[in-house]
Amino acid sequence: MTKKLLLDIALLLALAVLGVAGYKLAPLLNPKTDIALPLSPCDLNRQACVATLPDGGQIEFSIEPRPIPSLKPLKLQATVRGSEVRKLEVDFAGTDMKMGYNRPALEGADGRFSGQANLPVCITGTMEWDATVLLDTGKALVAVPFRFAVTSE
Repeated sequence: MTKKLLLDIALLLALAVLGVAGYKLAPLLNPKTDIALPLSPCDLNRQACVATLPDGGQIEFSIEPRPIPSLKPLKLQATVRGSEVRKLEVDFAGTDMKMGYNRPALEGADGRFSGQANLPVCITGTMEWDATVLLDTGKALVAVPFRFAVTSE
């Protein structure tokens, strides 16, 4: 075998490994949910937002400080009423630009969850974000999306 043939085989093998790794890691970036609620019209920059869950329960979600800044610690709070929730995470994703994996898990009990997060700065000035609250009820994974804008200082 020639060096060129070995190099070509190694390159094809590396591409195949990257393809398999991408396929296996894709659910991390776009979680598979059982139920996805419609985008809430509520603005997290102005107030806590409330959404009705499929089982009739409610979630109230807030991010502080307001307006929501980039590159500063954010306090995330969620209160769930009328539904059992085993696990709660918040997936942050740029609506127009991929900004990497950013999904903090919120800790809590008795329907009250809290945690912290950070948003990276965007060099374009203003960036629109989706904050999708992911609720694991034990029976289904429910996605509750909210949208807000952050202006870089």
